[in-house]
Amino acid sequence: MRVTNAPASRERRRRRLELAKGFRGARSKLFRQATEAVDRAMRLATEHRKLKKRDFRQLWIARVNAAARAEGISYSKLIAGLTKAGVELNRKMLSEIAIQDPQGFKTIVEIAKNA
Repeated sequence: MRVTNAPASRERRRRRLELAKGFRGARSKLFRQATEAVDRAMRLATEHRKLKKRDFRQLWIARVNAAARAEGISYSKLIAGLTKAGVELNRKMLSEIAIQDPQGFKTIVEIAKNA
């Protein structure tokens, strides 16, 4: 009796086509094109997870800078002052405070100016 690898390879194909669901045209129907599309998608997903972190940090810095300048201090002087004062607030929290609680942010700016 001849033994084939049919069940395993069919399962492998099914899994790959499942990942390609939602792609346009042949990329979701034909195995080879689906494989190439999925490989690319996975590669870019990894890359873009890294880029997302970079983009958000950039956004937080821009927000903090705008809020700091409204209080009459530059971003770099604010961060330097906070570091000297030993205030351990990250950029994300600083930007949230600047948006949600302007009075609290003003207090933080005073701490940085004094340090």
